[in-house]
Amino acid sequence: MSTTRPTAFFDFIPFQRGWEPIRVAAFASAILLVAAGLSLTGYSAQIERAERAAQAEAQARILAASVSGDLAFDDAHGARDYLNALLANPAIEGAAVYDSGGRPFAQSVRPDQTVPAAGLTRQTIFDGAHLIVVEPVTQAGVTLGTVYLRTAIEPAGRRLARYAGVALLAALAALVIFVLTAAHGALSRANQALADRAADLAEANDALTREMEERAKAEEALRQGQKMEALGKLTGGVAHDFNNLLMVASGGLELLDRTENPERRRKLKDGIREAVDRGARLTRQLLAFSRRSPLHAEVVDLGQRLDGIRVLLDRSLREDIGVRIVRPDDLWPVEIDPGEFDVALLNIAVNARDAMPKGGEIRIAARNLPGLDEAGLAGDFVELAITDQGEGMSPEVAAQVFEPFFTTKAVGRGTGLGLSQVYGFVRASGGRAAIDSRIGEGTTLTLLFPRAARAAPPVEPSATQQAAALPEGKDRRILLVDDDDSVAAAVEAMLEELGYRVVRAADADQALTTLDRDQGFDIVLSDMVMPGQMGGIDLAREIARRYEALPVVLSTGYSDAAAIALRERVRLLAKPYRLESLAAELDAAVAENELKRGATG
Repeated sequence: MSTTRPTAFFDFIPFQRGWEPIRVAAFASAILLVAAGLSLTGYSAQIERAERAAQAEAQARILAASVSGDLAFDDAHGARDYLNALLANPAIEGAAVYDSGGRPFAQSVRPDQTVPAAGLTRQTIFDGAHLIVVEPVTQAGVTLGTVYLRTAIEPAGRRLARYAGVALLAALAALVIFVLTAAHGALSRANQALADRAADLAEANDALTREMEERAKAEEALRQGQKMEALGKLTGGVAHDFNNLLMVASGGLELLDRTENPERRRKLKDGIREAVDRGARLTRQLLAFSRRSPLHAEVVDLGQRLDGIRVLLDRSLREDIGVRIVRPDDLWPVEIDPGEFDVALLNIAVNARDAMPKGGEIRIAARNLPGLDEAGLAGDFVELAITDQGEGMSPEVAAQVFEPFFTTKAVGRGTGLGLSQVYGFVRASGGRAAIDSRIGEGTTLTLLFPRAARAAPPVEPSATQQAAALPEGKDRRILLVDDDDSVAAAVEAMLEELGYRVVRAADADQALTTLDRDQGFDIVLSDMVMPGQMGGIDLAREIARRYEALPVVLSTGYSDAAAIALRERVRLLAKPYRLESLAAELDAAVAENELKRGATG
């Protein structure tokens, strides 16, 4: 009785029986090669996806840096130019820029594509055959908005077709080994082809990386050139104005020593004081334009604010210029810095005055704009339109009025920072400024402010007003903390003039040592920026921790720490200040501290 073994798969292949192990090994090798090819395909796809994501993210960061200035200055046209330039790359399907509120600012898409109606959070996602990147737009640590970028990636079917040759080549190699015992040479050739292809891909990736690096360098060089050009304009204008102010101050001081005439000495002192005031105003305007000046936003009844500022305008304008305010009784409140608003309105009124040499009327009209929906703005807004009857200006001139140091006035009559301060203040308040002017037909400046979410608080006497009736520092001891000897000498003389008994410390550490030794001080007046590890903010915190009942007033021209001081409710006295401002702020601090102690007692 004969036995037959089961039919094996390899029996169907016409080779002599001694070759079964070779055929098994060859087929197993083919399976392993196919599996390796598929794994390589998947790994290569992952690398390609990562590289495409990195490239798209780099493009999004470049776009975010490119449109940061356009977002800051509300230049949707400039941002759209950047987006249109991106579409020169056929892989880019659509791009968009959104403001900090997620509202569309500018977009550019291909005819068959769309972009989201609102801004998304920062992310990088693969959506089928598309790669989407969302990147924030920041400037000086402030988020101005986001950019959205969508690119096409290679479909999965095409990738599989491209790498199918790997599996097919492995199978053919196994068959050649199995049938002709020459698969080794074919497999070597296939591996060499794959290596060549990988080398070509690596070379292409290196070329793309170099191109991206060169483009990034070119973009950085362009931005640096723009910064240097703006810096040249700023430094030139600032140097010119401050040289004039220093000339007035130095010349006046020199003449004070040479004259005994009381009337002439009074005029010289008035000139020096005016130069100091102009320098302080110029500094505030520069900080407002750069948006580095900390805004102390409050909910303000704009109608009452306009009624109250009429006196300030009347004092600043000529007798042949009238001011007419038109507003509804139900004008919405807005959240703004009241002081910066007064400065902005005064700058506009002064420009209107200079544009009306023969006199005329300045009309200030306010109204509510519910449901505003324009480029970059959406929601409820309050519109303030200031119209003069002046000479007007051409469209070319009107297009530049918000630029720093641009002025049509004669040399020495204007810094060119007035309207740039207005623009920076309105933008920092979440609104928009626009101008409409025609030669011979006057000019209208329109300011838009977002409606406040809460009502304006009732008007109450400020702490400074409440302290006005208190005695000015009589028999009070004050610790003065300042590292600058000349500044400290001037402030010490002012404090002694007010009746304070002054003890000076050169830095925060010395101040704490003095307070630990002598706790008989009524108040501390400290500079904000000082050498050492502890500045004015840290000193105020430490005094509040050790001596809760001791009030502290910080003095600063400007510092990034000023915003922290406002948040922590530390009293601030802006430099330069006059004797009256110093007395009022110190009295207010003492009065506020006494009210707190009375409430807790």
